[in-house]
Amino acid sequence: MAQAAQANSELGDPMSAEGAVTMKMKANRGERPECFRSTAQEILFVFTATMAIGMNSFTIGSITVITSFIGKDLHMTNAEITWISASSALSSGSLLLFFGSVADLFGRKSMFIGSMGLFSVLCLAAGFSKTGLTLDILNGIMGVFSASAVPPAQGILGVIYEKPSKRKNKVFACFSAGNPLGFVFGSIFSGIATQIFNWRASFWLLAIIYLVFTVIALFTVPNDTSAKEPLTWETLKKFDIVGTVLTIAGIGMFSASLSLGGDASDGWKTPYVLVLLILGILAIGLFIVWENKYEHAMIPMNIWRDRDFSLLISIMLLGFLAFPILSFWVALYLQRIEHMSALNTAVHMLPMAIMGIIANIIAALILHKVSNKLLMGVGACAYTLAFLLAAVNRHSDSYWAFIFPALIFSVIGADLEFNVANMYVLSSLPPARQSIAGAIFQTVTKLCIAVGYGVATAIFNAVNASPAKSGYYGNDPYQPYAAVFWFGMAATGASVLLVFWLRIGTQGHEGPKGEEGVGNGEERGVGEVKEEPAGQVELQEESVSGEKKEIDV
Repeated sequence: MAQAAQANSELGDPMSAEGAVTMKMKANRGERPECFRSTAQEILFVFTATMAIGMNSFTIGSITVITSFIGKDLHMTNAEITWISASSALSSGSLLLFFGSVADLFGRKSMFIGSMGLFSVLCLAAGFSKTGLTLDILNGIMGVFSASAVPPAQGILGVIYEKPSKRKNKVFACFSAGNPLGFVFGSIFSGIATQIFNWRASFWLLAIIYLVFTVIALFTVPNDTSAKEPLTWETLKKFDIVGTVLTIAGIGMFSASLSLGGDASDGWKTPYVLVLLILGILAIGLFIVWENKYEHAMIPMNIWRDRDFSLLISIMLLGFLAFPILSFWVALYLQRIEHMSALNTAVHMLPMAIMGIIANIIAALILHKVSNKLLMGVGACAYTLAFLLAAVNRHSDSYWAFIFPALIFSVIGADLEFNVANMYVLSSLPPARQSIAGAIFQTVTKLCIAVGYGVATAIFNAVNASPAKSGYYGNDPYQPYAAVFWFGMAATGASVLLVFWLRIGTQGHEGPKGEEGVGNGEERGVGEVKEEPAGQVELQEESVSGEKKEIDV
C-alpha cells in the first residue's frame, strides 16, 4: 500500500483533483497521460477500449459468415436469421443512452470491466442454443452488455484525452476502428472456428477472446477521476426509464414488423404485422415528445441546435443504415448462392479488414490536416459507389469486378465518417458528460443497424417472392440481393447531399500552447465559436476547483 501511495504521489494521483488536472494537461500537449505508468499500459488500455466498442460488431461479424449454417441446423426462417444480428443491435442501441447516464453518475471503471466479463459468459451460453428463439434472445442479452461497456470506455477516453492533439487523433482512430474491424475480424475468426469444428465454436471462441480482454482490463484501466453520486431517489430520477422503454418498444416493434411482413401468413395484411408497425411508429413519436418535455431526458435536446452536430449524425445515420446490409447480404449470398464454406466466405470478406486498417491509419494522420468536410464527402461518395457496384452485380459476374471493390469502398466510407463524427461528438459535450456523448453517437449507429436489417429483409422477401423473369436480372438468383443494395445506394446517396451543408474544418490541431485548432476559410474547427447565435449551445462544465464555466459547442 505504501509503495502504491508513493507511486501515485510521484505520478500525480489520478483520483485527486490535482492528478486529474495534470493528466489532462499532459494529454492536451500530446504527451502520455500520467494515469498510465507506461506506454505499454496506455496501448493495452486503448486496445481493450477498442474491443469494447467492437463487441456488437464482433458479434454480428461472427454471425454473418455462419447464418446459413445456423439456419439449417436450427430450422430458422429469413426473419429469424436476420434477428440473430438485429436483436443484438436493437438492445445495444436502445440501452446505450441509459448506460451512458449510469456511467456518468456512478463511475466507469467497474462498469466497463464487469460488462466485458458478463458479455463473455453470454457468448459461452449462446454456443449451447438448441432453438432459433433461444439464440435470438441470448444475442439480444449480449447486446445489453455490449451497450453497458461502450459508454464507460468512451467516457474514460474522453476525459483522459480531453483536448485536440495528434495523440488524441491516433487514440480515437484506433477506438473508432472497433466497429468496422470488429465485424470483419469477427467474421474471419468465426469462419475458421466453424470450418474446424462447427458454428457453435464461433461463439465459444468469442467468449474466450473477451475473457482474455476482461483480465487485461483489470490491470490497464486507469482509476476513474469523475465525481460519483450516491444511489438516492434524486439520482434515480435522472434515469430516463420511460424514454428507455419507449426506445426499445418503438424501434423493436417497427423493425419486427418490417422483417416479419414477408414471412407472415397473409403478408403485410397480417393483423399482428400491422399492429406492430403502427405501435412502433407511435412509440417512436412519443419518445421524441417525451425527450423534449422530461427534465432529465436521455438526450440533451439542446445539443441538436448545433447544425454540424445534427448534420454529422444524419450522415452517419444514413451510412450505418446501409453499411451492415452490404456485409450481411453479401456474406449470405456467398453462402447460399455460391455455396461457399464459412472459412471461404470469411476469406472473401477479408478485403474489408485490410482496407479498414489502412483507412484508420490514414484518418489518424490527416484529421488535423485535411478539411473534415472533405473527408465526410469522400466517405459518403465511397459508400454510394460501393452500393452501386454491389447492385449492378449479377450471379454470372466476377467477384473481383464488383463485389471486391464494393467491399473496399464501403469500409473507406464507414471509417472516414466514423472517425470524423466520433471526434466531433466528443467535443460537443463537457468532460462530465463524455459517456452520454459517446452513447448518443453509438445509439444512432446501432438503432440504424436494427432498422436497416428490418427494411432490407422486407425488400429481400418481396423481390424473392416475385422475381423478374426478364430484363437485366431476369431469372438471376442475385435479384433480391441486388434490390437490397439499391436501397443502400439510395440511403448513402442522400447522405452525399447533406455533406454540402457542413461547416467543419480540421480536428485535432495543436496550437502554440496545445489549444484547439481552427478550420480553414469559412469552415470551423471543433471548439471554435460559430458566428450564428442559433447554432450556439451553452453548456456548463464544473472545473476541479468548483468554478463553473460556459462552453460553446
